[in-house]
Amino acid sequence: MSIRNEPNVLSRMEKTGSDILKCMHCGVCSGSCPSGRHTILNVRKLLKKARSDTAVLSDDSLWMCTTCYNCQERCPRGIDIVDAIFEIRTLAVHEGIIYPEHRMVGELLLEHGHAVPINEENRAKREALGLDPLPPTVHSFPEGLEEVKKLLVSCKFDELMSEK
Repeated sequence: MSIRNEPNVLSRMEKTGSDILKCMHCGVCSGSCPSGRHTILNVRKLLKKARSDTAVLSDDSLWMCTTCYNCQERCPRGIDIVDAIFEIRTLAVHEGIIYPEHRMVGELLLEHGHAVPINEENRAKREALGLDPLPPTVHSFPEGLEEVKKLLVSCKFDELMSEK
């Protein structure tokens, strides 16, 4: 992923930018992070990078957070860490920085109203598990699909998922 333009990230973070400045770099967030044990995610370093405005929007670790909230619940300063990560991710997507896999899920949502389209193979698996062949989503309520599509277009989600 490449970055186009990254002016002062903290100043663009309306909800949590000043919150990040309270971080004392104790490391409790990183020590609490189950993703950090298995991925490149180091929450403390990610927050530090956001403070110094270096390429945080294009940092691959930004997308490794599973939003378990362990870091946020244990932060001694009460920083809304997961909310900050969401906000940084939002800025990244608005800059066109998004993994192809995430873009694909967004495109599936735009097309099917659901991130997992139900094909014959998935229907058979559901039935084998004793489930209805269609989940209680827009798959079961086709009239809802048009409403979901209208909603996604009205909030310009389709534009975010288009290649920039």
